[in-house]
Amino acid sequence: MTDLPDPVASELESHDAFDRTGDGYDLATTVFETTITADDADGKRDGRFRVTVFLPSLDAAVADEVVADPVEDGWFETLERRLQDVFTVAHTSTHDEPVVERDADEVRVRLEYTAWDAGEGVDDAKALIEFVEGTFAQGIIPGYEYQGEAATLLENAQSRGQQAADGDGSSGGMPL
Repeated sequence: MTDLPDPVASELESHDAFDRTGDGYDLATTVFETTITADDADGKRDGRFRVTVFLPSLDAAVADEVVADPVEDGWFETLERRLQDVFTVAHTSTHDEPVVERDADEVRVRLEYTAWDAGEGVDDAKALIEFVEGTFAQGIIPGYEYQGEAATLLENAQSRGQQAADGDGSSGGMPL
């Protein structure tokens, strides 16, 4: 496992949303594979964080059909543009530009930033990953049948939507 600065390791260990892995930590509350690592910063800050989120390409997320190249390319370009705003949800103001790369069936989102405080850095890691997950979910194109993580996201959204509808306090059309 990668050695982490002590304050960062302590914060990740004590946070219930993160699980230790062989190469860092993983956010357990997302459907996507993630890796969170950190190095010592400049001595005035608690850590230099590296967050990687592994997403399926649109074609890999679609079940039983091939997505046309122009659709796949347009989806990816839109994802890249939307992820340019990822750091708006973070405490840190010291960060690199997001890196979004696509190889065949996988998209990798790499985010690097420096945190003054390890607790804020860990909170930022969670917020950034959730932003990436939400941005991916926004890019799900209607009309396709999805598999894997994309299908799980859709099922979770439908379930939450149904729970909200069941608990909205309506009287089922009956006058109150």
